[in-house]
Amino acid sequence: MKTFLVLLPILAASMASLSAGEQPNIVFFFADDQTTSTVGCYGNDVIKTPNIDTLAARGTRFENAFVSHSICWVSRTTILTGLIGRSYGTPSNPEQARADAVETLYSDILRQNGYRTGYFGKWHAKMPKGYKNADHFDEFEAISRNPFYKKQPDGSLRHETEVIVDRGIEFLKSQPKDKPFALNMWFNACHAEDSDRRPGIGAFPWPRAVDGMYDDIAIAPPRLNDPAIFDALPDFLKTTINRERFFWRWNTDERYLTNMRAYYRMVSGIDGAIGRFMQALEEAGLADNTIVVYTADNGYHMGNRGLAGKWSHYEESLRVPMIVMDPRVPDRQRGQVTDAIALNLDLPATFLDWAGAEIPKRYQGASLKPIVSAGKPADWRTETFHEHFAVRNRIPAFEGLRNEQYKYVRYFDHGNREFLHDLKNDPDELINLADNPQHAETLTAMRERTTARVREVGGPLDPLKGEFTASTVPHPVAAANVGARMDADGFVRVFDGKTLRHWTGDSQYWSVEDGALTGKTDGSLKMNRFITWKDATLRNFDLRVKVKVTPGGNSGIQYRGTSRPDLGLDIVTGYQCDVVANNPNYNGMLYEEKGRRILSHTGEKVIIDPDGQPWVVGKMPVENFAAGEWHDFRVLVEGNHHQHWIDGHKTADLIDLDEDGRSLEGVLAVQVHVGPAMTIQYKDFKVKHLPDDLPLQTAADNPIPADAYGVRPQGRLPKDWKAPVYGDK
Repeated sequence: MKTFLVLLPILAASMASLSAGEQPNIVFFFADDQTTSTVGCYGNDVIKTPNIDTLAARGTRFENAFVSHSICWVSRTTILTGLIGRSYGTPSNPEQARADAVETLYSDILRQNGYRTGYFGKWHAKMPKGYKNADHFDEFEAISRNPFYKKQPDGSLRHETEVIVDRGIEFLKSQPKDKPFALNMWFNACHAEDSDRRPGIGAFPWPRAVDGMYDDIAIAPPRLNDPAIFDALPDFLKTTINRERFFWRWNTDERYLTNMRAYYRMVSGIDGAIGRFMQALEEAGLADNTIVVYTADNGYHMGNRGLAGKWSHYEESLRVPMIVMDPRVPDRQRGQVTDAIALNLDLPATFLDWAGAEIPKRYQGASLKPIVSAGKPADWRTETFHEHFAVRNRIPAFEGLRNEQYKYVRYFDHGNREFLHDLKNDPDELINLADNPQHAETLTAMRERTTARVREVGGPLDPLKGEFTASTVPHPVAAANVGARMDADGFVRVFDGKTLRHWTGDSQYWSVEDGALTGKTDGSLKMNRFITWKDATLRNFDLRVKVKVTPGGNSGIQYRGTSRPDLGLDIVTGYQCDVVANNPNYNGMLYEEKGRRILSHTGEKVIIDPDGQPWVVGKMPVENFAAGEWHDFRVLVEGNHHQHWIDGHKTADLIDLDEDGRSLEGVLAVQVHVGPAMTIQYKDFKVKHLPDDLPLQTAADNPIPADAYGVRPQGRLPKDWKAPVYGDK
């Protein structure tokens, strides 16, 4: 496990006596898709966030920090403008910022007040046509994901989290001594790579500095994962994108654990980068007068309630971590935890207040400076407004209020469906009191206050254009089909014949030639290299593909595989239908890469016993298939029953009873192999996802006959080697 750079000691109380008139520097670390449950100082005793925790120990941790709108671009634009979504947009298009609303950002006002401003990282704000974001900062570089790993001038790959902090440190090094600065480092982490549904390194790519973290640590399942919680939701919440992406990331125990470990690494990667920046800040002699803010743009469901993403009225969606470390405050204020309700909307007013700048009257938030400096004022807010309107035709839109005891929302495109939750007696929001007569007075009052607040911040939105579109059925037969386009026979095309945009691999080896997915090697490979399909994993399936390999070539169709970033970003292990030009005994056989290796040679009918030993229980004819010609390969996997065909001729038939060794789900990939120079091509590549709950074959139904013999293992064997016989065990 990697160790972390822990924050260097911030200068002590003597620094708090700095002149009140001296403008502080401001550093704003902004994470993506993170709720409070994934930060150590908020109570998670598994995740490693020592640097963020140190900020909290020396600053103010907000126990009740929320976003007004839980989606990336609205939350980010709210911070830039000081306005909630429907206030910076229009009733007909609230997602798109009006030109007058974004003419002056908080960064512009800071510049007018003597600050040098920097911005590095995720932008993702829907600005007017022709808007030049770089004009609003002294130093600006938008750094996006897709991909998270950025190729450097020397050819190496560096994670965007590290690149963003690299730019921040460069900004520090060029900072004039007589000028304050405001530096924004807005991470793409911990956002999933939406176009990549490979568990782990695909869905949640982490900085490689934290490789191996959490591999040996158990992670608790979602706290609100009782199926009854999901089933109690109204239909329009059970069929939205939240549910669709649940099947991308959290729907099985193995996928959940793999993705949670990857997500935790992303968080720890941010934490390590923050530690590196803080050390640079100390070395530059700037730490004593630099305020550091850490928060996130929205919360995250992470499997709770049977949902993914962040688009709902529930606490997991709206609640975010927020930590402010001001080294100038008195000792008594260091390490405080406040229950003051804070919003992302408050941040621009806070930045300007710290700078001594006038806060525009149009700003809808309040400065957090008094709380950080002296604790919650007696007249601090007690209620906040929340809304959601983005991607309105696929994400249910709502508006409502939240206070210490109650949360009220109405989903106005869905018959004004109302929710009223008692947050004190039902903090998990499992009971909807909207129809409870005992709470009618509270419901009416909050409904009326919501209507009044809506009028104040821009008025009702225009009616939904068109129909609301469900993203998935609540309980799909085959989870991999969620969001997929199937043909009339139920097959999904996995290669379009033109591009590699649905695949990930090293372009040194993979390309598209003559409408085929093409792998080439010159014979110098030291390790097999893979290209992996990103759109879905495989569980039970029927795969069809045409394959052509040059004489001497060796490849394979990898399925139910596991990504192995410890060996290389493109490496996959797991089951494989071999493609071997020169040896008919291997062509179409079943092999397990980096695992149990040869499970059945071509022509062998095999049962793998519960201890992992494969036994030949029958034979099939072996045929030759010429190299340099197209052949039809088929792989059919139903539960733990594997079958392969080439040109309609069965080459493998295997039942895997080894519960510890087998895999029931994983990725699809193909490979180029070490050995002679070769070209391998795949075309007409398609897969039919079969039902997830197909039964598994059992030992009772598949007795191994006494005369069954062991599959010849790979590698050199003694000359007198004889296959073991099952009856002699």
